Order: sequence, then structure tokens, then C-alpha cells
Amino acid sequence: MKISEALDFWGDPEQAQRVMKKIALLKDEIDGWNHLSQRISDASELSQFDDESLRPELESEVKAIEADVDKREFSAMLSGLHDRGDALLAIHAGAGGTDSQDWAEMLQRMYLRWAESHGFETEILDITPGEEAGIKSATIAVNGKYAYGYLRTEKGVHRLVRLSPFDAAHRRHTSFALIEVLPQVEDDSEVTINPNDLRVDTFRSAGAGGQNVQKNDTAVRITHIPTGIVVTCQNERSQLQNRENAMRVLRARLLEIKQEQQAEKLAELKGEFKKVEWGNQIRSYVLHPYQMVKDHRTNFEIGYAQSVLDGSIDDFIEAYLRASMGNGNYQAETEK
Repeated sequence: MKISEALDFWGDPEQAQRVMKKIALLKDEIDGWNHLSQRISDASELSQFDDESLRPELESEVKAIEADVDKREFSAMLSGLHDRGDALLAIHAGAGGTDSQDWAEMLQRMYLRWAESHGFETEILDITPGEEAGIKSATIAVNGKYAYGYLRTEKGVHRLVRLSPFDAAHRRHTSFALIEVLPQVEDDSEVTINPNDLRVDTFRSAGAGGQNVQKNDTAVRITHIPTGIVVTCQNERSQLQNRENAMRVLRARLLEIKQEQQAEKLAELKGEFKKVEWGNQIRSYVLHPYQMVKDHRTNFEIGYAQSVLDGSIDDFIEAYLRASMGNGNYQAETEK
């Protein structure tokens, strides 16, 4: 008997919904492969006819099949434990004041536009505005198939070189921002949180310049005492919703710690481990004296920076995934 047909299946609605979501994803995957197989079979039969009038139709179908195969080949690189699931994207402005805060907001726009172009749903869970411009930090939920698989390639320090719009002398400035990408935890069994380990504080949400957005204490700060992790959410008008969002982020951060510990143990057995530190930039965006975006992990670069800042980052994602598959760095991602 199927799990979903069990009499007590809907006894736990949240767990049942997670199972049904997984079933739907698997069904969609199987249906896609079956459809592709049928198209190949139909095209093969069509090619048997000695009729020149069918040639344009056959050539068009072959190109479409090749494009579908390429897309599925790319998806096959996203086979990690959480790659198919949703993601939490956190952006943190680095040292550099207003310039870095403006850069963090530029990155937020870039990722929101990228997500929109892929049909992903986005929700800003928490945002801290800068004093003059930009943002100090933001946490965004990105929901959709393979959201984490794609976005995990963006984790690291991003560097911007440009003529500063905030410098009266219009000098060239270098700004940094840190991107964190976490898988959203759907199964509570992956991360166990003891309520006694939490300290929950509430306060008033604040906007730019310290202005109070809410008169009530709707913002929530949760501290996980054993690890010292602090999560703040203040973007919703409801304290309950902010608390739920904060717990989503906390579960994701605790899962990341768990995965890092497992990766370290695996690396110790292999005799190698490299920790990602703040200073290790993964990508540079140069707007002056020339335009270029270069990924330092793969050496892949594009000369037109504005298209990248408008959300066209797929080429960088694919280059990193292919490089990771080629040098074996991906194994630690898939280990339980």
C-alpha cells in the first residue's frame, strides 16, 4: 500500500503535505522523462519516411529534443540532498559603510530578478536598512524546484569595484558583501530544537534611520543558547509570523552547522579540508575602469556587467556546477 493511502496519513497535516510535495516532484520528473522518451521515439519513426516535406518539422523537433536533453543534463548536476528544495538567501554588507550597504542592495535586486526570471517565489523574511542608502542585511526565502541547488553556488564574498556615487570626489571604491545560502528544512527530524535552549525577545520593528514601523512589539529575536546563533525577523506585521520565520531561519542555520561538521569529518578521513572564510571572495564585479564580472573559482568571466546585475547569472551557476562535478568537490554536499 502507498504511504499516502494509509488511514492515518493525514493525522499529521504538515508531514502529509511534505510527503505529497515530494510525490508531486517525483511524478513530474518521471512524466518528463517519459514524455521525452516518447518524443524521441516519434522523431525516430518520422525519420524513416522518405519525404522531404517532413524534413523541416523533423529538424525542428530534433533541436527541441536536444535542448530538453541539455536542460536535463544540467538538472542532473543538482543531485545533492537538498538541491531540489527551497532556499534561504542571506545578504550581509561588509566593511565600507554606505558603499557596501548599497552594494548589498544591488545584490538583493540581482537575486530577486534572477528568481523572478525562473518563476521562483520570493519572500523577504527580514531586512535591516542602511542609515543613508542600501541595506545592512536581508534574509530572503526563495521557493521553487532546485532553488537551493542553483543558489548554493553563490555562497561566498562578492566584490564590487566602481566609482562611488557617495564620494564627493567620485573616487573609485571597492565594496564587499557576503552571501549565505541555506536549505530550508522541511523535515523536523533533520534538526531537533529543544525549546528550553531558546531565548525569545520581542521588540518594535524599525525602519531606516531608526524610525518605528510598528507601535507594538512585533519583531522577534531568537537566540539558540548552545550555539549562540541569533536570528531576527521583523518584516511581518504579526509577531507570530515573525517568530515562525525566525524559526525557519534558525533550523536552516543549525542544519548548516550539522552539514559542516559532517563535511569536516569526511575531509579529515580524506586528509583535506578548506574552510570558507570572509576574505575569500568568489566573484568580482568591475564597473570602472572597464566592465567585467569574473568568478575566481572557475575563471569564467563576462564583459557586460550590467546584464549580470540585472539577474543573468545562469552562466556562472552552470560553470561552477560543471567545475565542481569535474574535480570531485561535490561529494561532501551529497553525503548524509
